[in-house]
Amino acid sequence: MRRADRLFEIVQLLRRASGPLTADALAAELETSRRSVYRDVAALIGQRVPIRGEAGIGYVLERGFDMPPLMLTSDEVEAVVLGAQWVLVHADEGLARAAADVLAKVAAIVPEQLRGQIEDPAVITPPNWGERLDAGVDVARLRAWSLQGRKLHIRYADEGGRETTRTVWPFLVGYMDRVRMLIAWCELRGDFRMFRTDRLAAIEFRDERYPERRAVLRRRWLTMMSGRRDAAVTRGREASAHLYPDIQGTLPIS
Repeated sequence: MRRADRLFEIVQLLRRASGPLTADALAAELETSRRSVYRDVAALIGQRVPIRGEAGIGYVLERGFDMPPLMLTSDEVEAVVLGAQWVLVHADEGLARAAADVLAKVAAIVPEQLRGQIEDPAVITPPNWGERLDAGVDVARLRAWSLQGRKLHIRYADEGGRETTRTVWPFLVGYMDRVRMLIAWCELRGDFRMFRTDRLAAIEFRDERYPERRAVLRRRWLTMMSGRRDAAVTRGREASAHLYPDIQGTLPIS
């Protein structure tokens, strides 16, 4: 890897990191030596890149740092194209228009040799063959209420068609291949719930803000889902050990 590419990659790694990165971690990621990382970070700081470092803790890129105009690799361009294709097919109209705009902006900025990967890409997502069942739901407004931390009053039908009314605190909208989900704290149940948008019989968009911070709800929900996933993996391993006791210790269970 050229040194210029390595300097750029260090900034990208620090930008993506959720906490400090040590020189050893950077060296392992870049497949170089710790001494080279020290020199590269010193060079970046000398170029006024706002990197802070503390012995034994690692390096952090201060917020607000802006990179020069798009410097994308071939793989990064394909990642943008593939993601935009998926959004164009599966997301609501507002996000679909935004995805098309992103592709146009990237095509106008990237070097000529990369433009062909946008205009004639080597990646593709399958088309959406089914009709959207939530065509009457304003998903863009659900996204806006989630971002603003405002309450919704909904009438919701479960799988058996039984309807309930409840007030919820929306904080995420999930996009699956065929279904969209509203993820919220439910005042009726006193717990997190996921609502299929095609089963939302009525929605009242209230101006009232809910008392909890959206970011806190999101973190709590992600922690809960992670715990459930780990518990499911553990149950699967235990069931496998029960069904196949003769192979335990000879084959890894994953």
